[in-house]
Amino acid sequence: MISKKMISAVIACYKDEKAIPLMHERLTQTFKKIGCDYEIIFVNDGSPDDSEKVLEKICSEDQKTTAIFHSRNFSSQNAFTSGMNQAIGDAVVLLDGDLQDPPELIEDFVKKWIDGFDVVYGKRIKRESTNLMNFAYKLFYRIFNKVSYLDIPSDAGDFSLMDKKVVEAINKAEERDRFIRGLRAWVGFNQIGIPYTRPERKFGKTTNSFLKNIRWAKKGIFSFSYVPLELISYLSYFIVLISAAALIFYVIYYYINPGAPKGITTLIVLTLFIGGIQLLSVSILSEYIGKILEETKKRPQYIIKKILNNHKKI
Repeated sequence: MISKKMISAVIACYKDEKAIPLMHERLTQTFKKIGCDYEIIFVNDGSPDDSEKVLEKICSEDQKTTAIFHSRNFSSQNAFTSGMNQAIGDAVVLLDGDLQDPPELIEDFVKKWIDGFDVVYGKRIKRESTNLMNFAYKLFYRIFNKVSYLDIPSDAGDFSLMDKKVVEAINKAEERDRFIRGLRAWVGFNQIGIPYTRPERKFGKTTNSFLKNIRWAKKGIFSFSYVPLELISYLSYFIVLISAAALIFYVIYYYINPGAPKGITTLIVLTLFIGGIQLLSVSILSEYIGKILEETKKRPQYIIKKILNNHKKI
C-alpha cells in the first residue's frame, strides 16, 4: 500500500530563490495526489541570493519540509549526497531546484517503484535548449557508453527515484568526486527509464557553461573508464612500430643511396609528433593523478551550516 510508504524528495538548490516556492507547492500537490507520506528536503548549496530567507519561511510554515544549508557551494552532486544522507524515506527522489525536472512525473516514478523497480529515472527524449547543446549532451552519452566499463542510460540525468536500499548502497561509496548517475548505474539493481521533455530553466539564467560541461564530461569518463590509460599504451605501441619501421627504412635507404642528404625536416616532424603524443599522455595521467590526490585528501564532501526541521533526529 502506497499510503504506508514514505518518499523523500531531495532538491539541490543554487540561485533558485524564485523557483523554490513553486517547487515546494508542486511537490506538495504531487505527494498529496499520490497519497503517500513524504518529506521535502531542500539543500541550499551556498546560494548567493535570498534562497536562505525563502527556505526559512517555508520551513516555519511546513514541518514536512527540511532545509539544509551548506557553508559554501560544494556542487550539485555533493548537495544531492547531503540530502540523501539526511533522507528517511522508503524511496528518495532527486530533483534540480530550477524546475527543469517536473515534480508531476514523480507519480509515474512511484507507479514503477510499486511494480518492483528499484530505480526509476527520467529519460530526456527532448530538451528545450539550443540544437548545439542538445547535440553535445547526446554526444557525451554516446562517447561515455563506448569508453566506460558500465552502461549509463543515454540521456538520463540525476532526476530519478531510488529505493532506500539503492540510496544506502550509494551512500556507502567513499569517493568524494561524485558522479551520481554513474554510481546509480554502478550499484545495479532493477532499473527503468520514463521518457519526458526537459523544459528550459523557468527563472534566471543557467549556471552551466560550455567549460563546465566539458569538466562534467571529463569527471564522468575519468571516474568510470580506463580507456584513456589504455590509449596511452596503444599510442606507445604505435610509436614503437613507427620508429622501428622508420629505422629499417632509413638503414636500407642510406645503404642503397649512401650519398643521399640527411633530412632535418623528417627529424623535426618526428620530434613534434612524438612530443605531441608525450604531452597527450602526460595530460591523461594528470587527470587520474588529480582524482587520486582529491580522494587521498579525505576532506568532507560538504559542510552543513545549519538544518531546519531535522526529521532524522525524530
